[in-house]
Amino acid sequence: MNMNLKVLTAVCIVISAITANAQSTATKLPGDPTLPSSKESLEKMVSFDKGNFKYKVEDYFAKPNASSFKISPDGQYLSYKEKDKDKKNHVYVKELKTGKITKAIVEKEDLIGSYGWLDKKRLFYTQDKGGNENNHLYAVDIDGKNVKDLTPFEGVTLRYANIIKDTEFVIVTLNKNNKQIFEPYKINFNTGEMTQLYENKNISTPINSYLFDKEGNMRGYTVLENGVTTKTYYKDLETGKFNLIQSTDWKNTFSIIELNDNSKNKDEAYVVTNLDSDKERIVLYDLKKNTIIKEVYSDPVYDVSSINTARKNRNYELDYISYTGVKGITIPVSKFYKEVYSKLSSQFKDKDFSIASSDNNESKLLVFVTSDKLYGKFYEYDTKTKNIKLLYDLMPQLKEEDMAEMRPIEFKSKDGLTIHGYITLPKAALEGKKVPLIVNPHGGPQTIRDDWGFNAEAQLFASRGYATLQVNFRISGGYGKEFQESGYKQIGRKVMDDVEDGVKYVIKQGWVDQSKVAIYGGSHGGYATLMGLIKTPDLYSCGVDYVGVSNIFTFFNSFPEYWKPYKEQLKEIWYDLDNPKEAEIAKEVSPIFQIDKIKKPLFVVQGANDPRVNINESDQIVKAMRAKGFEVPYMVKYDEGHGFHKEPSRIELYKYMLGFFAENFNK
Repeated sequence: MNMNLKVLTAVCIVISAITANAQSTATKLPGDPTLPSSKESLEKMVSFDKGNFKYKVEDYFAKPNASSFKISPDGQYLSYKEKDKDKKNHVYVKELKTGKITKAIVEKEDLIGSYGWLDKKRLFYTQDKGGNENNHLYAVDIDGKNVKDLTPFEGVTLRYANIIKDTEFVIVTLNKNNKQIFEPYKINFNTGEMTQLYENKNISTPINSYLFDKEGNMRGYTVLENGVTTKTYYKDLETGKFNLIQSTDWKNTFSIIELNDNSKNKDEAYVVTNLDSDKERIVLYDLKKNTIIKEVYSDPVYDVSSINTARKNRNYELDYISYTGVKGITIPVSKFYKEVYSKLSSQFKDKDFSIASSDNNESKLLVFVTSDKLYGKFYEYDTKTKNIKLLYDLMPQLKEEDMAEMRPIEFKSKDGLTIHGYITLPKAALEGKKVPLIVNPHGGPQTIRDDWGFNAEAQLFASRGYATLQVNFRISGGYGKEFQESGYKQIGRKVMDDVEDGVKYVIKQGWVDQSKVAIYGGSHGGYATLMGLIKTPDLYSCGVDYVGVSNIFTFFNSFPEYWKPYKEQLKEIWYDLDNPKEAEIAKEVSPIFQIDKIKKPLFVVQGANDPRVNINESDQIVKAMRAKGFEVPYMVKYDEGHGFHKEPSRIELYKYMLGFFAENFNK
């Protein structure tokens, strides 16, 4: 099992009113602690969300009482997260034969990130500090004893971890020796003993990914040269030498997914590539001969980049190919998975389903089922008896018949590009009434896209009678490299045109009241919110900037160390600030320099420990707007990072947001 560890009232606090002790504490906080609005002033916004609503914020954003179900490798235990009265999500292990339940992992101040089974008696989990993304990897016995921090280093980031099956080892990559580059280590998850496997020496041409086989042997790596050229090296099994097999521009894809252990040819691998195509496709590749053996799968419209292979019990055969089209698409390949897929398809029909977990012998599968109207249910599938039974409904309070439809849309941009997206429509819109609209640009912006499925934000907004528009504007991933590259150096410009064109399209369909349109997003979506209020101020009633970039110059200067090897790529995606002409464009599309154009209400939200978009980005825009007499409610959480992940924080945020939208839609 891989656990790839590959995206936030205007009155300032009066300093003289704070005690000396509080002042001392405040100076240790990130950013300017005098800027965030008081809780009392933020709470005033909640009162505007009035109405006889069937559902409340907690129905959508309280975490499930139980979640993350997993079967142990030997099939004897079921693990899961369960929430206590203090909103902590601990991990429990249930012995299936006896029904005995043990608390294995205790969640304290910081959230448990990912977790899973190392072997039949030991679990792993990850945890950072207050959202700083410096995750540690821990191991613990299923009875909660013998906890070991396997990566006990402060300020170090865990990028990748892979369990070596049938051993007591895990391979991780850490930026332990140099914060900008990652090196591989082999760790005994019982004793904690660590061995460095390879030295990543050259900071100008760092290794940025490693290929290991199922025995934990390093078989290849990629080097990032000058930040823009990716060189792939593969180990000759006879000589032991690593040979260069591909050198590509970073915009192109040649990526080894995994070695094909189902083949007698030890040099055979599954590769995703677009070197000779616009769309990414899966091929079988001979790494020693450096040649394509055959194409496995491609799609004329969408990138295809994901496969799933069986375990040792079926000799690692290819089970299925999956990718995102209008909806999630799965192509079954193996006889075993074709039978599973056929059974599950007939049972769950138009819903999305996936195998969340299984024992090593695949006698029992845990199946996760979801849709645009279903948050999610776990089912048990017995592959011998073919029986399917419900294990757990994550959000039973949300009735499918009450949820809104998420409808795929397609329209043409001003310059003729086909743009895809989704609109979630409340029942009133389907009945012919024009409703308020919330435009929700995604983060990234590159490589990311919105897709079909249950969206808690959109469903919450629909419960208030609001539609939600999600546009996969140029630069979004999944539609081929030409479409993605058409958005490079267009952030804040043509990317925003696509968002505007999407709004005009849905207004034209008769769904939307054009006098009540808001814009809200996180990360790049927060930046897009600010640019929307600047570029098309008459289009929007208000905006919510959530962990968004406000100043491209300070954003570039605040990159975390491990982003710096990719700075040249980011110059090509955003703007090259060393080029005077591009620096001028970057200034024109940096909201901080255009605040006089913001005329509509703005609400800013930030996690103080955000390593991606520094709190300074939000502080700047709030300070500048207030300086010109513009009231800006500002919400900061000092135990969160790039987005809010703790349940109380999320519930507060959405209550404030609903009040903010209601106040401004009803002016």
